[in-house]
Formats: sequence, C-alpha cells, structure tokens
Amino acid sequence: MNTFLLSSSSSSPSSSSTSSPSNFTIITHSQNPNHLFKFTFKLPVLPLHSTTTTTTTSPSYHHSTVTPLCSSLRDSSSATVLEKKPVFIRPAPDGVVSSKERPDGNGAVSAEESNLDAVLVVRRPVKEVGDEGGREEEDDGDEAKESAIDAGLTKMAKKMPMFEPERVESESKERMLGVNLDLALYRAKVLARNFRYEEAETMLRKCIQNWPEDGRPYVALGKILSKQSKTGQAREVYEKGCQATQGENAYIWQCWAVLEKKMGNIRRARELFDAATVADKRHVAAWHGWAVLELKQGNIKKARNLLAKGLKHCGRNEYIYQTLALLEARANRYQQARYLFKQATKCNPKSCASWLAWAQLEMQQENNRAARQLFEKAVDASPKNRFAWHVWGIFEANLGNIDKGRKLLKIGHALNPRDAVLLQSLALLEYKHSTANLARVLFRRASELDPKHQPVWIAWGWMEWKEGNLNTARELYQKALSIDSNSESAARCLQAWGVLEQRAGNMSAARRLFRSSLNINSQSFVTWMTWASMEEDQGNSVRAEEIRDLYFQQRTEVVDDASWVMGFLDIIDPAIDSLKRLLKLDQNLYSTPSLDSLRKIAGTTANNSIDLESSSPSSSSIDSNDANTESGFDVDAFVMERLSLDTSRLEAQLETTRNSFPKKSISPRRIWRSNNKLPKSNLTR
Repeated sequence: MNTFLLSSSSSSPSSSSTSSPSNFTIITHSQNPNHLFKFTFKLPVLPLHSTTTTTTTSPSYHHSTVTPLCSSLRDSSSATVLEKKPVFIRPAPDGVVSSKERPDGNGAVSAEESNLDAVLVVRRPVKEVGDEGGREEEDDGDEAKESAIDAGLTKMAKKMPMFEPERVESESKERMLGVNLDLALYRAKVLARNFRYEEAETMLRKCIQNWPEDGRPYVALGKILSKQSKTGQAREVYEKGCQATQGENAYIWQCWAVLEKKMGNIRRARELFDAATVADKRHVAAWHGWAVLELKQGNIKKARNLLAKGLKHCGRNEYIYQTLALLEARANRYQQARYLFKQATKCNPKSCASWLAWAQLEMQQENNRAARQLFEKAVDASPKNRFAWHVWGIFEANLGNIDKGRKLLKIGHALNPRDAVLLQSLALLEYKHSTANLARVLFRRASELDPKHQPVWIAWGWMEWKEGNLNTARELYQKALSIDSNSESAARCLQAWGVLEQRAGNMSAARRLFRSSLNINSQSFVTWMTWASMEEDQGNSVRAEEIRDLYFQQRTEVVDDASWVMGFLDIIDPAIDSLKRLLKLDQNLYSTPSLDSLRKIAGTTANNSIDLESSSPSSSSIDSNDANTESGFDVDAFVMERLSLDTSRLEAQLETTRNSFPKKSISPRRIWRSNNKLPKSNLTR
C-alpha cells in the first residue's frame, strides 16, 4: 500500500498564548486500484509550555499519545480536543464508508469528519503527573488487577481452615480462656461418672466448638459414646479430632485404635496404633496397646518387639514391665517374672496393678504369705482401689478366712458404692456361708446398680438353679444373653445354661447350648469336656471320643491363648472360685531367654541388677505355705487412718445403702448435689 502525505495551508505563526492548527491530507492506494482513500485531518500545534501535544498517526486504527514531561493540563483548548468523543466509522462491504450516529444524537456528519474520525481516536492519558483525574484512572486499573488477585486468594482461602470467616469472627469477638476448658472437662468427667451422659456430651461438644484444636474433648467424648455403645458416633468424633489436630495428637489415634479393636477390626486397629506411634513415638499407651493386640492374635514375637520399642522410646514403664512379666509367668519362668514385677514396682511404687499381678503370681505358686504381703502393698499404694479389696477378699475367703474376706469386700463396697462386682462376690459369699434370701437381695441391688453387667445375671441364675428354681434361672440367663450374645460372658452363660438343661433331661437343648458356646469361644476346655461327658453318660462313647479329638485338633491350631494379658480388668472373674482359674498357665511355648537378654530388655545392667531370687517377697525366713500367719498389717487401723472409715459400722452402712435403694447411690466424692442442676460454666469469660 502506498501512502502520500500532503501539507495544506496553515495559519499565521503561533504566538506564545495561542495555537494554530495545520491541515494535512493523506492519500492512500489500496490493493484494489479502483479505490482511492483520502483522509484529511487537523493537527493542533501547541507551544512548549502548553499542556499537551498530541500526535496521532497510523491509519490502521492504532493510537499513540506523546506527552511532554513539563506538561500540565491547564489549557482549555487542548482539553477540548482531548475530551472529544470519537465517532467510529466502519466501511461497508462494498467499499463505501458509512457513518454511525454519534453518542450525542447527531446523525449527519460530513465525509471529511467521518474520514478523520474513522482513523483518529483520541483518549485520555493513562498516567499524568500531578493530576487527580489521572490518579483516579490509575486507581481504577490497579483495583481491577487487585480484584483478580483477591478472587484467586479467596478461592485458595476456602480450602484452608485458618482463613475461615466464622472462626476468625468468633476469635475476634471473644477470647477463650484455657482454664475454662479445664473446668469444663472436669465437670464433664464428673457428669459421666454419675451416668449423666447427655449433659456431659453436650458440654464436651461445646468444648469442641470453642477449642477445636485441643484433643482432650474429642478423647473424652469418644469414650462417653463408647460406653453407651454408640460406636459409629465415637468413630466420627475421633476422625474429626484427628483432622482438627492435623494428625499430631497420639491420644486420639490410640483411643480410636482401641475402639476398632473392640469392634473386631484388627487390621484397622493396627493401622491406627501405627499412626499413634508416628504422631508421638514417646506415647507409651500406643506401644503397649498395640502389643496387647498382637498378643490376642497370638503374635508373641511381634508383641515382644513392640514392648521393647516402647522401653526404648519411652523409658522404663510399669505397664510394659508388667506385661513382660505376665509373658514370663505364662511360660512358667517364674523367677524372670518376679524380676520384671520388681522392675515394674520400682518404676512406680504406687502402681496397684503391678502389685496385684505379682500377688496373683505368688498365689498361683501357693506362696500365700507372700501373696498377702503383696495385697497389703497394693491397698497401701491405692487405698480406694476396688480391685485390690475385691481380690484380697476373695483370696482370704478361699483360704477359709470367711469373716476377714467379708470385711474386705464390705470395705471395698463402702469405698465404691456403685461397683456391682463387689456386691456380686459378697452375694455369692453370703449364699455359701449364710442364706439364699440375703444373697438375692445383694444380687438384686447389684443388677440395679449396673444392669448391663452380665456376670451378675449369670451368678444370680446359677444360684437360682442350685435352689431348684429352674424357670427363674432360665429367665436370668436369657437376660444376660440379651445384653450381649457374642462376649466371653455370653459363652460362659450358654455353658451354664447347657448344664442346667442337661440336669433337667433336655439333651437336645443342652447340645444346642454347648455348640453355641463353642461358636463364641472354641478354646473353652470346660465346655468341650462337659459336652463329651454328657454324651458318654448317654451311652454315645464314640461321639464323646470324637468331641475330645475335636478339642485337641483345634487346640493345636492356636499358637497361644493370650486372653490373660489384657490386664486386670479382663482377667477377674467375680465368682468365688475364680482365682483358681486366673493363672492357669500353659506349657513353655517359647524359648527361655538368658538373664543378660532379660536385663537388656528390662533396661538394667549388671551393675544395678537385682538378684532374681531376692526379687520374691518370700525368703527362707518366711514360711510361704503358712496361710494363717498374719503379717502384722492392721486393716482396721489402716482404713481409719487413711480413709476415716470405721469398720465396726460397715454393716450399718450396708443397711443404709440397702434401704435407700432403688434410688441411685451417690458417691461421697460428689461435688454437686443431686437435687440441683449443674451450673453452667462461663466458657467465654
């Protein structure tokens, strides 16, 4: 394309105050020779001190503006030129230029002006020095860019909880105090202890709402929901807690793992225990709980490795030592077990569970004097511990010290008035050495204290069967099974019910009950042998031999029956003769470790090690088989000094609680009156 620029006439030379325009004509040849475009425009010539000199070229609809550095928009004529509204001209398809109406409504324009306006579009300067209008346009451009950036940041902030508007507003409105969380957690604990679960749950949910990053409310709420068998809700609480704490709270992982283990999800429980150890390798409960899980599954080597890691990362711990001692006792290595029990009690002399487990070992070895001394140490370490008084009372009753056993059980009940197991054992003791009516009263009270405790119903049904009340016994057994039909207690209930039907002559019902019991617990030697004995009495000797063979065949498939290692809560049988079965240990299934390796596991060296023989409380100067020898421990003086409890008034206290039933008995340690509602805590002080 060829373009020619022709200069036309101009006005006189400009003065210092005025400017004179000059006319220029541009003639352009297009590719089509039949068309000739002619453009005429005026170019104002401004002095050097004028505000703006604008030069517009390029007929291809591009605009350029040249602004001197010393310019300032003060001239009205130039401002008029700059503020002129452009008219856009578009050529028609046939090459004829058509005009579009101006924005001001004037439709008719000259051809010269239309040609000029088709090329020239004068705009305001983008940036001006010292001009407020220019700053406004600059701000408009910056705001457009900032709005785009803000939109991206807003989209990103939606994915990050730290930029949540609701949380930021709540934190800005009111600042929570940490002491309020501690008070709320304590009050929720007391509410749960008094079985006021709904109020405790409401309070803990408020704590989660106000302190979402603290893991304690999640743990407490999950435990309360688990006690109410709301496992689904408990799992959701634990999952929400792990997300809120970004997976760094080992306590939530560990509680979640325990929940999954109780529900039978072993693989999931292993993953959660692993997550707990990753979150905090010094969390000893995770290592110990994982080891107990592996023991239940028969993985003895894996359990020992986990316990060793627990000692390595967490240091000396009485629970790990106690579990290792139980492993040694199960393998009939009693000296090593005593050594480990000694280490456990050295780590924590106030650990009642360690003293009790050691006492049971000596009791199984018939070291009665040593067992009694260990029971005394257990109650001295924890005077209000219900398990210590319970097992000690049963121990004395089995040795023939009926009065002392009764006194110990009543002391435990006075200190723990809502414990149903103590009343159950006391009822069995009264039935054996007193009257059945007194035993029924105690059984009824125990069942009302804890209606979901299966052993109470089973023991009560057994007593009614002994008394000849078969229909009542069946009803009580049915009540126990309605609570949980898949537990270990349910297996014992089915076995006892099968014996009842066998004695009543209902052999087909007895067979069904024995089979149902073995479906729950196939390792029960008593159930297998009872069934075989029944078949033999019926003349089916071949069937009886087959049942015995089935027991030994399935017995060899199991590596280890480690139900005893679950801790003291799970191994106590409330029946009178339960202690005879507490530590029925199998043969040595493991290789005997050397003393050096045992001390290495226990975390001791040869310099500070203790002689295994001296680890036992019994020595040559003590007659371990003398069960009636007293150790000089005065129970009456102890409970009076440490607990302010008068043993001469135990019967009166028992009658008082009996008359006040069926109202819920309130622990003396309560902090609120039962008639008043719990005061609302000021969480936003």
